[in-house]
Amino acid sequence: MLKHLPIYACGEIVRGFGRGSKELGIPTANLSLEAVKSLPDSLQTGVYYGWANVNNGDVHKMVLSIGWNPFYQNKEKSVETHILHDFNCDLYGQILKICIAGYLRPEQNFDSLKVLIDTIKSDIDSAKSLLDTVENKMLQGNSFFTNKLEKFLIC
Repeated sequence: MLKHLPIYACGEIVRGFGRGSKELGIPTANLSLEAVKSLPDSLQTGVYYGWANVNNGDVHKMVLSIGWNPFYQNKEKSVETHILHDFNCDLYGQILKICIAGYLRPEQNFDSLKVLIDTIKSDIDSAKSLLDTVENKMLQGNSFFTNKLEKFLIC
């Protein structure tokens, strides 16, 4: 699976479960179910890091979760992207582009909400460091982020 990285994907930002900002204090931009189902089968569930932009804007570091989020017992697989940038606005209906650069850890359940939040914060710290490598910084400037795309696409 890791030999297939990076993976580029995009799609419309849709409403998720409403937990990222409100319950966790970690807002996420969620890809549509159609885009989630288009990801390669070889991409295992878990937490990844990479780059993201919204509507061809600036490219920012991100962490994303791919899976069923066992703590919440989701029934549908989701892709929830936490972009390391404060947009201060509603992103629903915008086009999210992501470059999945690397894998942090497998999906897991947690004993408490506090442990989940602490783990996500640790994931964010790890992603920040990993994305500062020369190899990963090169992905930030990929032309994928400036090409105009209207629908989801897996590259």
